[in-house]
Formats: sequence, structure tokens, C-alpha cells
Amino acid sequence: MKQVITTEKIPIKIWSDNVEESALEQAKNLANLPFAFKHIALMPDVHCGYGMPIGGVMATKGVIVPNAVGLDISCGMLAQQTDIQYIKDLQLFDEDSNEKQMLKDWMGQIRECIPVGFNHNKEPQNDPVFNDVPDIEILQRELNSAKHQLGTLGGGNHFIEIQQDEQGYLWVMIHSGSRNLGKKVADYYHNKAKELCDKWYPNLPTMDLAFLPLNTEEGQEYFEAMNFCVRFSLANRLNMLRKINKIIGEDRFPEPPENINHNYAVMENHFNTNVLVHRKGATLARKGTIGIIPGSMGTSSYIVEGLGNQESFNSCSHGAGRRMGRKEAQRTLILKEEQDKMEGIIGSPRNQDELEEAPGAYKDIDEVMENQKDLVKIIHKLTPLASIKG
Repeated sequence: MKQVITTEKIPIKIWSDNVEESALEQAKNLANLPFAFKHIALMPDVHCGYGMPIGGVMATKGVIVPNAVGLDISCGMLAQQTDIQYIKDLQLFDEDSNEKQMLKDWMGQIRECIPVGFNHNKEPQNDPVFNDVPDIEILQRELNSAKHQLGTLGGGNHFIEIQQDEQGYLWVMIHSGSRNLGKKVADYYHNKAKELCDKWYPNLPTMDLAFLPLNTEEGQEYFEAMNFCVRFSLANRLNMLRKINKIIGEDRFPEPPENINHNYAVMENHFNTNVLVHRKGATLARKGTIGIIPGSMGTSSYIVEGLGNQESFNSCSHGAGRRMGRKEAQRTLILKEEQDKMEGIIGSPRNQDELEEAPGAYKDIDEVMENQKDLVKIIHKLTPLASIKG
């Protein structure tokens, strides 16, 4: 932990040396909510979000806050190791092809079978996740669309990467969430929360933090809908992984994948109290829990093990964290410099518009990892070889 702010109703504990003022103001709003429990925790990747900063953790008693979960409910990470050692083994696939060309071929095939950006599958996807959809209006309304979205990457900072660990073994890493389904659910219940709070709780620091009491029909509905989005998000990443497994070789993945989420709320016991922990851009780091912390498209990612630090509510960062917005990155970053940072990596930015996710738009991942040594320990450091951005 780097610093503690004690000027608000409850403390704000921070694992970062440099928090932007807008994110700090959002954290202060959280710390003055009447239902916030114990303290607010800010992870080392913290930056401004809607209502609650991304990289923030808040425990509450009796309420759930849609904007403290986030718009992309259960956005998360998947990582799976192969038994392929880069260079040595890739040349065995095709004697006439070099390892770089093999990676390009794989990425081309992945692009052909996994829709990215706003693209969806032409046919609805069959998956067990659809066998038990709660009878909730917004879910039923979006169900047909969701069946076409399952197994799609999305846009923004979502990605598929092939990476290499310290021993040269290749890994597949996927970052994606609950697609438009999660946003629809988030918007629907945030608007309901605003209506209720405007009527009954008009003195909130901001209506961006409008909440739903858990003992109301609306609160229970949102909690159930959110949990379906969590299951949908996990299934979405697994659907993409199965397609990638077929491209690379299903027998080349001897270990099961790690599939984790951020942007969710869950009941846990902390400081001998049952509370609802909201992790927005933060990941579970309970003692022994395996986590995934990605960098930017040009920097390392990490497989970690949680240390179970109670002061962070058993949480850690979900990535490097943005240091500038997407429009600012497109406007101010220099294309040649960002391409040089990704020298040797397949998938570097080709034009100014693609700089929104360039390495320079993100914080230094190694500094982020240094700031959370009391939250996680590193198991693997992964170096990117090829990247597909949504």
C-alpha cells in the first residue's frame, strides 16, 4: 500500500504513486456513501470511470451499485498454456515456413472464425449457458442478440494474443466480456436506480452512484441478471478458446485454462462481516487464487497468485490501466514511436486511429506490478508475439 487518505467518512487506501485527480474525486464520493463499508481500495491501475474509478474496490452493506460493477459486466481474462516452445517447435509444423509466418497464419485463421469489433456471428450459438436464462425482462429481450454475440471479441481494449513465457512456451490470452448484453443490463438497472434514488435518496454525492437496495425487487433482479452476465462472459471466452484450440491443435493444450473476471459484485466475508464486494476493473486475489494481469499490446502480461491481502478486500489490479483516453491517444501519440515499441510483434498499429490501444496509452505494467507486491506474487511473465485488437 502506498498511501491512505483519511479526510472522508471512511479511509481510501491506495496502491498507486500517482492517481489522477478525477479518479481521486470519484473515490472520495465512494468514501462518503452511507452504505460503504470499512474503506475504499484503489488498485495500482486506477483511472477515472463512470461514477466509480476503474481499478476500484468497494464493499457495501445491503445495496448494489450498477456503476460500481461497470458497463461491461464481467469483462475478464482467459489464459491457457500450450506445450509448444516458440521457434524450436513451430518449425516442426512446416519445414518450409518460419515461426513468424506460422504465427501470422494462425492470427489470420483466428480473424476468420472469431468476429471482432461490432461484428457478430451470422448464426446463433448453442451453449449450455442458454439453458438457464432467468425470466427477467431485459435478459429475455436481449436473448436472441446474445446468442449471436457469444464467441465474439468486441472492440476497445479487448484482445486475443499469442504470448511466450520464460521457458519459451506459447500461451493464448483472451480479454473480452459480456458484449452488448452486459451493457444493456447495466444501463437498464442504472436508470432504475437513478429513478429510485432521485425519489428517495436525493442527497447522494452524484447520481452516477445510484444504488439498488438488495431487499427490493429491483435489487434482486439486477443481482440475478448481473450473475447471468458473469456466466455468459465466461462462456464467451471459452467459446473463442475452443476455436483457437482447433487452429493451433487441440492436443497442444495439456492444462486447463484460467478464466477470471473483473467488473462484478459478490457476497464475501471481510473483517467478520458479510458484505457485497464490488470489483470494477479489479480481480480477485484471495490467497492461492490464480490471476491474470495483462499489460498493453506491446508489453508483458503476468500470471499471478493471490496473497490474500485483507486491506485490498483480497483484490489486485486487472491490468496496466490507462494513462490517457482513447481520443487523446489518437491525437497525441506518434505512430512511428508506438510501432517501434512493438517491433517484432505481429499486429502493431497501422495508422493514427489504431493508436487508441497503443502501448503509450497505458501505464507502465512493471511499475503497476511493483506497486502490488503485497497483493500478488508473479508465477509467469508473458511476452507478446502476436496481437489482435477488437
